[in-house]
Amino acid sequence: MTPNPAYVEAVKESVHRSPYPHLIGLTIDALELDSCVIGLQLDERHLQPYGIVHGGVLATLIDTATFWAGFLRLPEDAGLVNVDLKLNYLKAVARGHLRTEGRCLRAGRQISYAEARVIDATGELIAHGTSTMMAMPGKGLKLGMAKFLPN
Repeated sequence: MTPNPAYVEAVKESVHRSPYPHLIGLTIDALELDSCVIGLQLDERHLQPYGIVHGGVLATLIDTATFWAGFLRLPEDAGLVNVDLKLNYLKAVARGHLRTEGRCLRAGRQISYAEARVIDATGELIAHGTSTMMAMPGKGLKLGMAKFLPN
């Protein structure tokens, strides 16, 4: 299966226009079969009162990266929902650019499992997490194009 590049770009643009990703400032920098990269340039809005990135920001990055890492394996009419999210905060960070790498470890018809790691600009591991996701038939993105190129 080869993802349709136009579809991938439409997905990325749809996410960038969505209210919450826009609010937090995250971007999908790469989206491939079984993997994705989420970017976030840290800003004052991401900090908690102690001057470090709020744990909810890191949880959002892991939630988002696991979701999109599993997304392209779904049938065209299906959506995906995270049913659990487990993560470990490993290092505090206050500034710079964060890169979150998501990888689908098991793609199933109903249940998928993925992991993600948040890395700072120096390559240090900031957080790691996993998520179990459930397919939602009939809840796919309405982008009006084929998800995959014909083989």
